[in-house]
Amino acid sequence: MIRVTEKIFLPEGEIRERFIRSSGPGGQNVNKVATAVQLRFDVRHSPSLPDAVRERLVRLAGRRMTGEGVLIIEARRFRTRERNREDARERLAGLIRKAAEPARFRRETRPTGKSRERRLEFKHQRSRVKQSRKKVPSSEA
Repeated sequence: MIRVTEKIFLPEGEIRERFIRSSGPGGQNVNKVATAVQLRFDVRHSPSLPDAVRERLVRLAGRRMTGEGVLIIEARRFRTRERNREDARERLAGLIRKAAEPARFRRETRPTGKSRERRLEFKHQRSRVKQSRKKVPSSEA
């Protein structure tokens, strides 16, 4: 059981891990030992996640989410399976923690009078600069 937050726990059965060969550090073992871990978590069908957290997690995951709703995290930073496995699980928990935080309400504000004045002054300046670039009409005498 992985504890993500006070209220969210992930059972071990919901996480699938596969060990693959890593392209990272490892010396001579890099081509022989499968130390990288590919962690898969079915977000769409997980009974452990509340609906609001599930929706935010799908948005946060981006390209790491497959079409079927499975989140894939690959960890290959370390030389050992155990450390990569811990890294992948911690990254999954961090992503879910971030999704568990409710989105902050944005209070709409209006621009101040001074900022409007500055914006208009800048527009007038740009206008004068562009006007000065025009060709001066030749006067016919």
